[in-house]
Amino acid sequence: MKTSGLWRMLAVAAAVLLVASACGDDSADTTQAGPATVSCAPDQIDSTTLNFYNWSDYIDTALYDQFQEQYGVEVVESNYDSNETLISQIQTGVAYDLIVPSDYMVKIMIQEGLLYKLDKTALTNYGNLDEKFRTQPYDPNGDYSVAYQYGTTGLGVNLELVGDYFTPSWALLFDPELTQHFAGGVSALNDPRETMGAALEYLGYSLNDVTIEHLDEATQLIKDAKQYISVFDSDEYETNLANGVVAVAHGYSGNMINAIDSTDNPDNFTYILPEEGATLWIDNMAIPTVSNAPCTAHTFINFLLDAENGAQLTNYNYYGSPNAASVPFLDQEVVDFYADTATAKLEVITDTGDYEINFTDKFAEAKS
Repeated sequence: MKTSGLWRMLAVAAAVLLVASACGDDSADTTQAGPATVSCAPDQIDSTTLNFYNWSDYIDTALYDQFQEQYGVEVVESNYDSNETLISQIQTGVAYDLIVPSDYMVKIMIQEGLLYKLDKTALTNYGNLDEKFRTQPYDPNGDYSVAYQYGTTGLGVNLELVGDYFTPSWALLFDPELTQHFAGGVSALNDPRETMGAALEYLGYSLNDVTIEHLDEATQLIKDAKQYISVFDSDEYETNLANGVVAVAHGYSGNMINAIDSTDNPDNFTYILPEEGATLWIDNMAIPTVSNAPCTAHTFINFLLDAENGAQLTNYNYYGSPNAASVPFLDQEVVDFYADTATAKLEVITDTGDYEINFTDKFAEAKS
């Protein structure tokens, strides 16, 4: 869940394979070379406790009660505020059974040998997953992860302060000729990949562009726009938009829709995906190799892939559902809110390896 920004680690620790056998069960095969695998039957339970490491406020806890009633398993939730906190805990061997890493972090954790290869035979509801979410560049065959929720990064607009007639463009964030007229100015995410990526897209490049000259252009663009960017913020942007503190806020879809809905006049606001392109991000369920309950984790993934359970998840957090079977059960407001993702120009942020430090350095320069 995108509440604290998408920070890439500046350095990834040397690969360490942390493998724990299933508690009280011999189904986990960790002796073979190559990826760690686990063999599970449908609805198999290998522990009556599931330690779930997730973003905060990202699931209807009533689903835990339903799972416990059905399977006799207590779900114990812990929270993290960044993908980097997540991986550091797994690298040090903290035995979480199920985690929700974002797209690029899935790739890193696969490379580090930190994830089990899933046993799809245990996921009898896997066919409910929309086909376009079954394979992604960060996990090409969908071997290690199952999409949990997705969202976009765009712009929330206060129509009373901006007006009704504008082009859906990153110009609302980066063009001083426009932003100088907005009461309160605008806010940009305090996130190097998101904000540098938005600037790159406004300039006509990919947000994953690795040409240093193009990144220099994006840096200068932010510098020039900075006089009307009131704050670089990844925590309060939706509240500041809803309260009229800023006219335009750069941020994440689910946070925006919740904030807009909480206002007295939701029709005074809108959320747009800029025509130059925007970020599509996907959070995923994955089972770390430190899990003591990999089969129970499979069963919980399958539980959330159920059509009605998946809809209950999405209707709670207002992010996009990758579960095609859930669509008939979704609130129409959620369906309408994400309808434009089918035609929008969207990109998933990818890990750029050693080049990643340039995004961080140039973003710091742009803000200074």
